[in-house]
Amino acid sequence: MKKINLLVPIMSCLILLSSCQNSNKTISEARSSSVTSVLDIEQKVDSILKLMTLEEKVGQMNQYNGFWDVTGPVPSQGNAAKKYEHLRKGYVGSMLNLRGVKTVRKIQKIAVEETRLGIPLIIGFDVIHGYETLSPIPLAESASWDLEAIKTSAEVAAEEAAAAGINWTFAPMVDISRDARWGRVMEGAGEDPYLGSKIAFARVKGFQGSDLSKHNTLAACAKHFAAYGFAESGREYNTVDIGTSTLNNIVFPPFQATIDAGVRTFMNAFNELNGIPVTGNTYLQRDILKDKWKFDGFVVSDWGSIEEMTAHGHAKDNKHAAEIAANAGSDMDMESYAYVNELAALVREGKVKEAYIDDAARRILRVKFELGLFEDPYKYCDEQREKEVIGQQAFHDACLDMAKKSIVLLKNQNQLLPLKKHGQKIALIGALASDKTSPLGNWRTAAKDNTAVSVLEGMQVYTGNQLTYAKGADVSIGQTKFVDEVKINTTDKSEFPQAIAVAKTADVVVMVLGEVGYQSGEARSRTELGLPGVQQELLEAIYKVNKNIVLVLNNGRPLVLNWHQEHLPAIVEAWQLGTQSGNAIAQVLYGDYNPSGKLPMSFPRALGQVPIYYNHKNTGRPLIPIPNNVFWSHYQDVENTPLYPFGYGLSYTSFEYSELQVKVVSDTEVNVSVTLKNSGKFTGKEVVQLYIKDHYASVTRPVRELKGFELVSLNPNESKKIEFTLSEKELGFYDNQGNFIVEPGDFSIFVGGDSNTSLQSKITL
Repeated sequence: MKKINLLVPIMSCLILLSSCQNSNKTISEARSSSVTSVLDIEQKVDSILKLMTLEEKVGQMNQYNGFWDVTGPVPSQGNAAKKYEHLRKGYVGSMLNLRGVKTVRKIQKIAVEETRLGIPLIIGFDVIHGYETLSPIPLAESASWDLEAIKTSAEVAAEEAAAAGINWTFAPMVDISRDARWGRVMEGAGEDPYLGSKIAFARVKGFQGSDLSKHNTLAACAKHFAAYGFAESGREYNTVDIGTSTLNNIVFPPFQATIDAGVRTFMNAFNELNGIPVTGNTYLQRDILKDKWKFDGFVVSDWGSIEEMTAHGHAKDNKHAAEIAANAGSDMDMESYAYVNELAALVREGKVKEAYIDDAARRILRVKFELGLFEDPYKYCDEQREKEVIGQQAFHDACLDMAKKSIVLLKNQNQLLPLKKHGQKIALIGALASDKTSPLGNWRTAAKDNTAVSVLEGMQVYTGNQLTYAKGADVSIGQTKFVDEVKINTTDKSEFPQAIAVAKTADVVVMVLGEVGYQSGEARSRTELGLPGVQQELLEAIYKVNKNIVLVLNNGRPLVLNWHQEHLPAIVEAWQLGTQSGNAIAQVLYGDYNPSGKLPMSFPRALGQVPIYYNHKNTGRPLIPIPNNVFWSHYQDVENTPLYPFGYGLSYTSFEYSELQVKVVSDTEVNVSVTLKNSGKFTGKEVVQLYIKDHYASVTRPVRELKGFELVSLNPNESKKIEFTLSEKELGFYDNQGNFIVEPGDFSIFVGGDSNTSLQSKITL
């Protein structure tokens, strides 16, 4: 039977009719008009819904992973054949993990030209910190505290991915997490909800731009809703059990910020909350997100999370899981096959309201219209643009800029850094120093292995010194893939002697140590936070023959660095910085860029402190009440504080804070100013940070909360007055019913270069 595409002629008639009724435009003028300027999106969506069968509406709620090589034969049997049949029937609303214009066009052509209604697909992909040209991992970017640079990074990622046929990214991850054992801390903005909210807003704006219908933007996805970053013991996919105060004041704010930024999709999570898997949690998805926050985009499940409600013990089977998820407000099923197989029957049985199906389909269609996919389903499928855009030099320049801004200087004793550019013998040691893949980090699906600039290559640009490289020891064993467990080298020290020999004759030793790229990220939880494998032994062996060591860390999470802080003169936190990693590190080491990064997560003194975070509660026994009294909140073997606190980071220059002034304008407005001076010899940037402490409240408040920051650049001996305004938004908090309140009381105001700053003033409101 011949397939008839009804959507195109029907939509054309509606567009032309509206044009002629509402203006003096001619028919020819109406034909050339933009779809979005002629007919309101809601009217368009309603017109389509009236044409759709129940199965077709459910089909919009179904997302499949790419299931066959479109350049090869069409699948004729098995699961792939079933998916292909669904695609041709119009029972697929979205596909993920397709990339490349040729592939996307062929799939889109089936949806648009072979299905009954011709509704285009939305194509999703994990564009987390870039597409083929990679910026630093998100945690590293967050260390820049540079919101414009972070926004630009997302813009670059969006433009490059869109040129490859993609129009939807599963980013940003805005989960707040306090536990460095959790591998996905690399994908977020750290431990603080204020900083996390600002970064979440910037990333959404970067991905989506000012006009989502443009061909160089992506629909963003705020994930994972909600509380996924609080997985017990830092173990991936684990249970979450937190109180309402933490949920409202720590977890929710970054998600609310993405709505303020106009985010078009949300993703739920694998965890449960209050005994209910969040994929089937009505309170989160309907009561909070769609009702209270008025979110009008759509919610997609995480991979298979609908089906996994049976493993949680919340659903009897896949059909029951589909019922729970649809009723709870999960609009699109990613790879559970639950909706496409079960939802229509559930509606006919009266177990799921058809109004819920209509609402979900409407939300999905709305985003497709906003992306301009109905106007031009192939707008993301321009092969010439793909060739011209991907990998262009401007993207590499932006990634290099972002990488330099992400580096945090943790220690610089006796100003060992920056390195002299001439007349020194430099020993470069560590397998990661020559690695061109690990610096790409995790979530590098579209990037090619072996394409990062290594530290060795970056340092070779500087020719004034004698540079000698020795590997010392491998970090991992064998070729690591995304789906594999990383196998760490714990025994092979055969190349220690060569590295020791090189170090003996060097003036300065630069050691690049840390984690391989796939040691952090999804499913990469760790129970130890030291240097993996034999690297610590290598470091100590080198230290015995040459103590003049600069430790450069490549990692995706905070590490325990007690020995390193005590023994080494210089430590540089360089994370996993993406495509331009080696150039960024070399430029910082040699002083062509003065590091300005500040930590977005606290670094513990010991694993037993984790989870550790600066904005903790005071407890009833925060201090030693009398000498030699053991009965207070502490450890017997290590102090309570982190080794490096949230907000910490050094510079090659020095900064002085003075003249803190606090003026109470009203009960809901406080003006704060401070003078910052560059008292050193280098031009540098400082992140001026403002914290408050609410001394007593109806719901106890943290010892400090970040409520403002500004990135300031100063020349040597230059001073600047920095001003902040605290409004009720900064002075208030959420009670346990989720109501935002501002209470009178005593407040301390702190301003300085990290969360431990002592410069303060006290006020009463």
